[in-house]
Amino acid sequence: MTTGSYQNFDQQPLGGHWRAGSSERKLQVQNPFTQETLLELNLATREDMNEAFEAARQAQASWAAMAPTARAAVLHKAVAIFDQRKDEIVDWIIRESGSTRIKAQIEWGAARAITLEAASFPSRVHGRILPSGVPGKESRVYRKPLGVVGVISPWNFPLHLTQRSVAPALALGNAVVVKPASDTPVTGGLLIARIFEEAGLPAGVLSVVVGSGADIGDAFVEHPVPAFISFTGSTEIGLNIGRLASGGKHLKHVALELGGNSPFVVLADADVEQAVSAAVVGKFLHQGQICMAVNRIIVEQPLAEEFTRRYTERVKALPYGDPSKPETVVGPVINQKQLQGLLQKIETAKAEGAEVLVGGEPQGNVLPPHVFGNVTADMDIAKEEIFGPLVGIQVAQDEQHALELANQSDYGLSSAVFTGSLERGVRFAQGIHAGMTHINDMPVNDEPNAAFGGEKSSGLGRFNGEWAIEEFTTDHWITVQHEPRRYPF
Repeated sequence: MTTGSYQNFDQQPLGGHWRAGSSERKLQVQNPFTQETLLELNLATREDMNEAFEAARQAQASWAAMAPTARAAVLHKAVAIFDQRKDEIVDWIIRESGSTRIKAQIEWGAARAITLEAASFPSRVHGRILPSGVPGKESRVYRKPLGVVGVISPWNFPLHLTQRSVAPALALGNAVVVKPASDTPVTGGLLIARIFEEAGLPAGVLSVVVGSGADIGDAFVEHPVPAFISFTGSTEIGLNIGRLASGGKHLKHVALELGGNSPFVVLADADVEQAVSAAVVGKFLHQGQICMAVNRIIVEQPLAEEFTRRYTERVKALPYGDPSKPETVVGPVINQKQLQGLLQKIETAKAEGAEVLVGGEPQGNVLPPHVFGNVTADMDIAKEEIFGPLVGIQVAQDEQHALELANQSDYGLSSAVFTGSLERGVRFAQGIHAGMTHINDMPVNDEPNAAFGGEKSSGLGRFNGEWAIEEFTTDHWITVQHEPRRYPF
């Protein structure tokens, strides 16, 4: 690969060298909107993966031994490259994941922010001195990196959701091997590797393995080298990763950020216009392909008619189509398989009695926004994660009923409640079984210093800030016996 090139990604950084994968099978990556082939590369094999993990194991100790200021300097340089290369990075996000320009700018900003936050981590890691009941004993707890971290990242926010694990892991002295989604290998891994290479990260500390999940997915998790597996994706796959990480020959730390079914609750004293605005963006940003996206709108009965009218008016006016145009709000879904699944959800909703308030026919992979009324909690559109530009509106009889509907899900990632009384909102939020709740805001929120994660089937662990430091390091208890100890026998 040409030094400094951010355009040609036909090779992978495997074990310290950019080269082609060893498989004869090739991966073609297509623009979801134009169907243009963006790149073609040979897939990696298990042997390539082994080489990447072994190189990471060998490189990790010297990387961790570098002064905290030296590791921080690499992260700060990466932030500077994010700024210098912003247009190129945003362009890749648009072309590879079908992101609108609005969403791509947001994703670039989120990935940059977690990189900047992670740059502070090397100097924020600290141990503890504990009191001891043994005379003459000094009891210390050291914090140290886990070693090698394996990151499996998704296609919806590929740059940010990969960098959310990669940047903290590297900052804290770990080496990393990334397996990006096949739909987005560039923004989910290869581009990040190029940024860190340019920032001065030593060779071998970060590898990207672009391979078929069927071929290397389980082996990636079960491999003896990585001590930690960070996964963002579906609950079904996450449960399998949890089983592999805990039931195989090698126990792993895991962080699993899985599916969501975010409730968006509008209580009777809410500012309707503000709630409508939040529900429009919270549902249709990136075509609803966000784990935190509004999945269920629950409106207390006195406001239901007015909210529904205003919401459908706003949604009907949303521009959809070419994601590269600045005015486009809803672009293409990631691929045909995803589109067909969404079309089936539409037919199921109709068959179960939901009323189509806003709809339209797909144009290529672009599915116009859909809003359904007369939705009840037992319908599939209320029970399942949608991951597309579809949403249903449920009517709650009162506040207690709204809370019951909000909690009527196996998921517990993000949530939102709108109300005119902030303390009422706090009380309501505390009753929601979720990892995150936002009062008078949409559920799509992620800040680099705040705990991000879910409950129930939405995952394990927390990302960002102090929580990332905890996740990507481990405690080592060391005692020093300063004077001879008297033993009982």
